Amino acid sequence: MPTATADRRDTFRVSKHKRSVPGVRTRIRKTLANWGISGALADDVTLSVDELVSNAIRHCRVTFALIEITVSVQDRALLLEVSDPDRDKIPQLRTPDPDEESGRGLYLVSQLAETWGHRHEQHSKCIWARFVIREEVTCTD
Repeated sequence: MPTATADRRDTFRVSKHKRSVPGVRTRIRKTLANWGISGALADDVTLSVDELVSNAIRHCRVTFALIEITVSVQDRALLLEVSDPDRDKIPQLRTPDPDEESGRGLYLVSQLAETWGHRHEQHSKCIWARFVIREEVTCTD
């Protein structure tokens, strides 16, 4: 069985609305399945994209913004990137109190991903999470 050494990439945009989140999860899940990525890794990436897109929708202050989602495989790593046009609103990792109802998104991503961070683009910011591909997967289109 071939391993995930070939580069793969899927990029798409959704409107900044909470109705977009289920479609993002479905698209990511389908893309990963097409690449032969399933199990715990697919679960972790799907949960992470849910959290990052939800954060972008909730905190982006740009009216009618589009959220860009990219998932890519490069060698033995899977990179998830979520970008929005609110360059000044940088997320802060914090450990929420047990009785808080929200505020766990980045903390959860930090626990699921090997590493995560953010960067400024020309017209946006990008929050990214990197996952190690440990099992053999078949990368097909």
